[in-house]
Amino acid sequence: MTAISRLQLHAPTAADTHDLLAFEVENRAHFETWVTARAQSYYELDAVAAMIEQAQREREQDQSYQFLARLDGQIVGRVNLTAVTRPYFNKAQLGYRIGAQFGGRGYASRLVALLLEQAFGPLDLWRLEATVRLPNLASAKVLQRNGFHQYGTSEQAMYFDGAWRDLLYFERRKA
Repeated sequence: MTAISRLQLHAPTAADTHDLLAFEVENRAHFETWVTARAQSYYELDAVAAMIEQAQREREQDQSYQFLARLDGQIVGRVNLTAVTRPYFNKAQLGYRIGAQFGGRGYASRLVALLLEQAFGPLDLWRLEATVRLPNLASAKVLQRNGFHQYGTSEQAMYFDGAWRDLLYFERRKA
């Protein structure tokens, strides 16, 4: 069995608090090259515990679904479905991130594939959307490997790290 095939998703619980904090702290600099820097308070045990509780409430209310990806017990990434919109659309926004030491090894592609099984299976969503900021073309490739296609571009749509950035928009529908 390959490492990638041992990757497992699960919804975060209180038992994940310490591991999730360690994962976020360890990867802070890496993640902040792609997302807006978070306040120092984000990296505290109480904040992580509150975040997990919020994720559980949002899951119960069918608003969002967060998952941790573990490989042999170690958190290697996170993936989520936010902005769940029902009825009529049955869609959500996909987001994910992989720890720095796991990048470029296929984990992100497998993580998204596992999420698709949940999204189009038990969660009964019909459409997923994702946004990629240039120059993160590796993320665009992960989406394309998982059947997403680009449906739009916004020029200078996001102010990040002192400059306006372009965004690419992707979608995937339930087969």
